[in-house]
Amino acid sequence: MIVLIQRVAHADVKVDGNVAGEIGAGLLVFIAIEPDDNEKKAARLAERVAGYRVFEDHNGKMNLNVKQIEGDVLVVSQFTLAADTSKGLRPSFTSAAEPEFSKKLYQYFCQKLREDGLNVPTGVFGADMKVSLLNDGPVTFTLTI
Repeated sequence: MIVLIQRVAHADVKVDGNVAGEIGAGLLVFIAIEPDDNEKKAARLAERVAGYRVFEDHNGKMNLNVKQIEGDVLVVSQFTLAADTSKGLRPSFTSAAEPEFSKKLYQYFCQKLREDGLNVPTGVFGADMKVSLLNDGPVTFTLTI
């Protein structure tokens, strides 16, 4: 499982020109599911996303998490994060999990974030999405376990 988080001032995701999800200050999360992933990994990564300290405190240090700033988390599925780019000039997606399996873990990941008290709008799994964001910093991290 690969999770890319970006600290944003605001972000939204559109499908067919309609807003599927949007947030103000918070985290934009892109997630890719791989074949060996499971609920335990999804729960652990959700816990890390909720607790990851990437927001500045009153001293300008990254000491606050998204819950502490009362931010939201916009989650967008992005299987391309699992691409094998080690050879050639075209990515291979053989390391991404099958869509049905991925969708279940994606939904479970979002559920775990919500159980942690976060507002979690999402994109539409498997859809062609247009994501807009204002990256704050920029601050971007890849989380894995």
